[in-house]
Amino acid sequence: MTARTPSRTLGESVRDIPEATVARLPVYLRALNTLAEADTRTCSSEELATAAGVNSAKLRKDLSYLGSYGTRGVGYDVDYLRYQIAREIGVTQDWPVVIVGIGNLGHALANYSGFRSRGFRVVALLDADDTRHGEVVAGVDVRAFDDLEEIVTTHGVAIGVIAAPAAAAQDVADRMVACGITSILNFAPSVISVPDGVDVRKVDLSIELQILAYHEQRKAQLS
Repeated sequence: MTARTPSRTLGESVRDIPEATVARLPVYLRALNTLAEADTRTCSSEELATAAGVNSAKLRKDLSYLGSYGTRGVGYDVDYLRYQIAREIGVTQDWPVVIVGIGNLGHALANYSGFRSRGFRVVALLDADDTRHGEVVAGVDVRAFDDLEEIVTTHGVAIGVIAAPAAAAQDVADRMVACGITSILNFAPSVISVPDGVDVRKVDLSIELQILAYHEQRKAQLS
């Protein structure tokens, strides 16, 4: 994406955007990317809301936290809004990421092409199992978990991904925090505790499936 305005300077205040809005911004960005790939240059709030799967009033409210980027009677410039949202959520820069736990899930995450296209670069794959060391996954060598501190320092890693077994997740999180990682994406089926100032996002696929099972059961009972 090409910037059309300068990046935020140190003198500018950081906007306080609600968490619910922050969670929807990547959805809007994905919808805008799809529109751009279809050579759509401008879109109305209704068109963008439909593409993102939200109502237009909510979308307009969310985008109001970023500024006024729409034009009455014309709508939104797709490329411009893409850049503004990408800048707001921090993906106009390159974020080095380390993945810990290279089992089946770790392999799948390492091979996920969406990381690179969305501003994230996997700089290291780590595992405590020394039989995995030396493997190459998606062009990255699997290294020992004990190399974590060196890798974080060398690459300036702030984001870590935990794909380790549940029993190891807390120890992995503790090591990540100790060496300076301040954001963690946790795929392990366990709750981890971190100090203030460290952000954790948990992804539990089994819980999502159980929620779907609940809705399927409800539909069956109502039919």
